[in-house]
Amino acid sequence: MASTNPLQFIQQVRAEVAKVVWPTRREVLLTTVMVFIMATLTAIFFALVDLLIRSGLEGLLGLF
Repeated sequence: MASTNPLQFIQQVRAEVAKVVWPTRREVLLTTVMVFIMATLTAIFFALVDLLIRSGLEGLLGLF
């Protein structure tokens, strides 16, 4: 394995970081809002499924 001196390493790291495309503030805000919306919808969905299963089991066990 070839070893590089610290100066070359730092130059290579700076070159790679310069290639990164950073998101705009608007993109970050939109994706954050979408994550919160999807998390809320998922929580509501699973709450409804839980309620349905619980009601079904209570009805089924109430027969015995």
